[in-house]
Amino acid sequence: MKILAIDSSSVVATVALVEDEKLLAEYSVNHKKTHSQTLLPMIDEIMKMSETDINTLDAIAVSGGPGSFTGLRIGSATAKGLALVINKPIIHIPTIDGLAYNMYGSSKLVCPIMDARRNQVYTGIYHFEDNRLVADIPQYQEDINTLIEILNEKDLPVVFLGDGVDTYRETISHNIKVPYEFAPVHMNMQRAASIAALSEQYYIEKKTVSANEHQPDYLRKSQAERELEEKHNMQKIIQ
Repeated sequence: MKILAIDSSSVVATVALVEDEKLLAEYSVNHKKTHSQTLLPMIDEIMKMSETDINTLDAIAVSGGPGSFTGLRIGSATAKGLALVINKPIIHIPTIDGLAYNMYGSSKLVCPIMDARRNQVYTGIYHFEDNRLVADIPQYQEDINTLIEILNEKDLPVVFLGDGVDTYRETISHNIKVPYEFAPVHMNMQRAASIAALSEQYYIEKKTVSANEHQPDYLRKSQAERELEEKHNMQKIIQ
């Protein structure tokens, strides 16, 4: 079983290649370049360095959202294009699940947070049970202060990770009442290796879709759609 994994849901572009529970290659970039510039060259590089023929892949795994609208579209289009070329399925991994899997083996609650702006985060609450990721609250969009209240009510130690940590570190530190910590730098952001590891489980469980079936999960409307909707609502009020 050989799977190529892609994650472009945040500012980080990351790709990985796994074969039978062995990580063959991983390549991540978090530096001022668009995913349209980085993803395909990164994929080409790890395929060359691992001496892997793309036609030997069994599936393409992709972080399916939520996240950056542009990033998700680029990741989805890349995965669909590759899957169509080699006629292999796509494995859609929820972005927040993939982030949570960075903390594999943790005894604490795991709470990924991605900045969704306006005091909102894409998040979920997880724990590991018998070496499997369990979603106490599956990925969704929430107000950061409400999320902290939910965690306080659970009264269990928690670890935070994701790009929302930089934005809401102070808010968390001032309001959290349970023992907490922030993930170290090498585990804090999206990693295609985590997407790849989860995708092996999904593949065994036959949780795959065709390239034509795959669609990103945005969780909310794009900014352009929201602005258009607000404009229409305002016109109705004026009329």
